[in-house]
Amino acid sequence: MSDRAVQALWYVGPARAELRAESLAEPAPGEVQVRALYGAISRGTERLVFNGRVPPNEYQRMRGPNMAGAFPFPAKYGYAVVGRVEEGPPTLRGRNVFALHPHQDVFNVAADFVSPLPKALSPARAVLAANLETALNAVWDGAPGPADRIAVVGGGVVGMLVARLCARLPGSEVTLIDVVPSRAGMAQALGASFATPEAAPEGCDLVFHASGTGAGLATALRSAGEEATIVELSWYGAGEVAAPLGEAFHSRRLRLVSSQVGRVAASHRPRWTGARRLAAALDLLADPALDGLLAPPVPFADLPARLAEIFGSETDARCPLIRYPAAPPT
Repeated sequence: MSDRAVQALWYVGPARAELRAESLAEPAPGEVQVRALYGAISRGTERLVFNGRVPPNEYQRMRGPNMAGAFPFPAKYGYAVVGRVEEGPPTLRGRNVFALHPHQDVFNVAADFVSPLPKALSPARAVLAANLETALNAVWDGAPGPADRIAVVGGGVVGMLVARLCARLPGSEVTLIDVVPSRAGMAQALGASFATPEAAPEGCDLVFHASGTGAGLATALRSAGEEATIVELSWYGAGEVAAPLGEAFHSRRLRLVSSQVGRVAASHRPRWTGARRLAAALDLLADPALDGLLAPPVPFADLPARLAEIFGSETDARCPLIRYPAAPPT
């Protein structure tokens, strides 16, 4: 059969992106061909890529799975696509799957690189799998327990997902802290209370920081109780952040711990693979409350023109959702 014409999103310069036509061959042995239904955009990581703010010393570590091109530009980047397998092994053909792949309407990928969705999971909600995997890894790094008082600073998608996982612990008291008061309703729908930084609780047993700002990190340090742990999920790219470690950081014997999804949390690494963690994230997405984290879908054809608006929003905490032409009618 002849090659197939497909389209992919490329970041081509600071604050510039375009859809490029590409030619896609038949899948090789061991590969599947996937037609995309929905995709997700990371407001944090992809904003850095869009603006050319990936640090040069992180170019290699930041390469996404199946990425093409190179940083800073041009780069075909992205890592959250849900689609239907059109070609491949009979066990996968016709299944809806999640794949860590750039934004592209049809693509080939290794068969062991796709994760079939649980039958009850909607393809749109499944795009949150990468975010939930990040949140799950952070919760493992923080190791909260029942009845803990937990603060989550930063009400983006990952912060909201961390709050939801912690709120399901018996007896836990979870507070989402954010500078945008309108996020209170989303926090409450996920089982957490809400506070602005000025009203942030103190003396917490565990704090997660996911705001990506120095001010947010300062709030996280203030909220932590004696000998508590602050789990840092933010990635600042090429930016520098001043951490107020000269106040009560030492006297309260606080611990500041990095959490990064590139490796399974140390507490689980001897027993868990990345594939097992992703499968667990997909199972945890069987939670209708998480639909509130999805923004109205943007048609794939409109994506280049909408990216500046998406990355420029400081108030919308929801996950930007891409709707491909093959998605079912809503």
